Amino acid sequence: MSGAPGGVPGGSPGDAPGDLAELAARLDAAGYLVDDGLGTALHLAIVLGRPLLLEGEPGVGKTSAAKALAQALGAPFIRLQCYEGLTAGEALYDWNYRRQMLAIRLAESRGEKLADDDLFTDEFLVERPILRAVRHTGPVAPVLLIDEIDRADDEFEALLFEVLGESGVTVPELGTFVAHRPPVVVLTSNRSRELHDALRRRCLYHWIEYPAASRAAEIVRRSVPGADTPLIGAATAFVGAARELDLDKAPGLAEAIDWVSALAALGVADLARPEVAGTLGALAKTPDDRDAVAALLIGRQQEGSSP
Repeated sequence: MSGAPGGVPGGSPGDAPGDLAELAARLDAAGYLVDDGLGTALHLAIVLGRPLLLEGEPGVGKTSAAKALAQALGAPFIRLQCYEGLTAGEALYDWNYRRQMLAIRLAESRGEKLADDDLFTDEFLVERPILRAVRHTGPVAPVLLIDEIDRADDEFEALLFEVLGESGVTVPELGTFVAHRPPVVVLTSNRSRELHDALRRRCLYHWIEYPAASRAAEIVRRSVPGADTPLIGAATAFVGAARELDLDKAPGLAEAIDWVSALAALGVADLARPEVAGTLGALAKTPDDRDAVAALLIGRQQEGSSP
């Protein structure tokens, strides 16, 4: 269903994919596998010019989808990482107060006085990720990732309505900037809190499921090319079984990739090796989860050693 983007170039700037199959092929070339559902959602976000909200468990490839999409389109990638307390000055725009103070002092040294209109100009405007995406003037629209929107405060969502609905940002001192080429906007959420209906209405939506075993193995194989195929198959099957346990945080694709990377780095060929127990920190992120996953591993190892 999904995977980490690799280093293979996607489309050329301005060369948009002609259809869903071509987009899927470009994402594949960028090292990211999509199923029909996610591929369709990404394609519609492009052709309809609508923001796309991606939700799913942590580690299923939501952030990587936006990165791979930018690579597939040959587009600039602009990321806004959300967090509690995020402000408009950090997400939309700010003013270069140091340069403004220097301008004031320079004017005073010449016996002049600057008005507000002299200080709040484009010269002193600092573009944050969202305004930078709106004002982008390159040959192809950027991909703007608003990552983990659920981590930001409720009030921050209201700041997004203008850019999501009109591809614009209003700077009171300068007016409204509207994108010449509207960015392809991807929002991600881990559902740590509910998002406002007004934000959801402005977006297309797709839930990324944890992939089936065969697809998970293919994703890990691409991300960890140095790992043996039998090890990848056994490891991804084990991760699938671990996800059935009552864990605080079920391992996702990111953890599966980290774990197989650790196993390959140690030269582990199969899960029966004693070194495997020392690598479980790549899968389990709490003491209770580690104990549960370790017990599962011991059971699997004992089953494998039984006559």
